[in-house]
Amino acid sequence: MLLTYVDESHSSEVYFLGAVLCPETEAISLTEALDEVVLKAIGAYGHIPPDTELHGYDIFHAKRDWAHLSGKPRARIGVYADALQAIADHDVKIILTGVDLVGLQRRYGKNHDHPHSITLTHLLERVDEFAKRSSELALIIADECEGQDGYRRELRQYRATGTWGYKARKITTVVDTIHFASSSASRLLQAVDLVSFLFHRIHIDADNDPRAKKANEQLWARVEPRVVHHRVWYP
Repeated sequence: MLLTYVDESHSSEVYFLGAVLCPETEAISLTEALDEVVLKAIGAYGHIPPDTELHGYDIFHAKRDWAHLSGKPRARIGVYADALQAIADHDVKIILTGVDLVGLQRRYGKNHDHPHSITLTHLLERVDEFAKRSSELALIIADECEGQDGYRRELRQYRATGTWGYKARKITTVVDTIHFASSSASRLLQAVDLVSFLFHRIHIDADNDPRAKKANEQLWARVEPRVVHHRVWYP
């Protein structure tokens, strides 16, 4: 079984969904490894509760429980690097799908589905494709968001009649429904948040400082070998 953790990262330019596909045998080990990242940060910097969330935005910008690391970019990069390395050290796969929001608005105006629905559809197709190729089943666990019941209905439809678009397929390997949970309670949802946030930031070229660009590239290099698919749809 592939425990498939899903989270979004978006801006005015692009809407991304990422998935970390974790074999059931790796889930506990990866959770413990990410717990160790937080414990290591506590030992080094203090003032961090043990249940602190490994949230990409908060670590990157020194917010919430990471606020006391403001002015310490190397420390924050170190925490992010440790977390990504923990992910990379496990037998997970990463899938990233996105939609260009400028092109979506230009082509369809207001008459388009929510970007989350569009990217989730593309993500489910690629998860199903990978799971079928691997002779596995996938269970979807997504970060809480608006419209959850609608996304569950869409999955039921994709099982019954298939998805839409030029890569339409009938979803056959995703079991049960889409389970939504709070990322604050799941290290594995935090894992996909870290991956999605960094990939999004690199994609939109958010950093002008060459040092920041280099740091982002070095961080991404840790998990890039785990990526089995990434694509942005440009309508």
